[in-house]
Amino acid sequence: MRSRLVAGNWKMNGRVDSISTLLHELNQAIPGDLQSQCLVLPPAIYLPLVSQKLADSPISWGAQNVYPADAGAFTGELSAPMLKDYGCHYVLVGHSERRTLFREDEKFVADKFHHVKEHAMIPILCVGETLIQREQGQTEEVLARQLRAVARDDRQAFAGCVIAYEPVWAIGTGKTASPEQVQEVHQNIRALMAEFGDVDPDTVTVLYGGSVNDKNAQALFAMPDVDGGLIGGASLNAQQFAEIVKCIN
Repeated sequence: MRSRLVAGNWKMNGRVDSISTLLHELNQAIPGDLQSQCLVLPPAIYLPLVSQKLADSPISWGAQNVYPADAGAFTGELSAPMLKDYGCHYVLVGHSERRTLFREDEKFVADKFHHVKEHAMIPILCVGETLIQREQGQTEEVLARQLRAVARDDRQAFAGCVIAYEPVWAIGTGKTASPEQVQEVHQNIRALMAEFGDVDPDTVTVLYGGSVNDKNAQALFAMPDVDGGLIGGASLNAQQFAEIVKCIN
């Protein structure tokens, strides 16, 4: 059975005091038997703090970004070995904000994906289409391009990874794909993984992200091919995030 997961992407938010408070509240608000299915992704500068605060908690933590080299003259970047020093188990790659704001292309995203796997960490590969692409019927084409990029030279690429479907038009906009729309796309993602790789797609965790909140999480997570969520803004509120986590089972 594939694992279920609710991941909180804090993006560029938080300070020492607010993060300390948030982590304390998360430990109090999330039921103990569900904490092992939770993940937080803080800004990299706060990974030492998070690793300290969660040292005795089942809640996992990870990084929002990585550079695909172990070391070198890459000012301002962080490698997978550095992230492992602070207990990171997961690394986000290919988020739409990295693709658009920082012009990360498919090859660079794929390089990050494989760099993470080479260091025995779990990449969370974000895929998704823009509103224009959806309206033009290009959703499957976009997803195929994004998934094919990481599997091009490795038909085992999807083993030990997580896929996060995030329609760009639903991130931070308040718009959410219907549960039926999400299920259709997740089913399509599994079909594409089967086409591009030799890994059983039914063993791969596929999350949905895009304005998920405590009001719509239950209906979304009830879909058979939705294994949890990648949560943005709501993950900065302990009570909201806890209510989302409670919908996982």
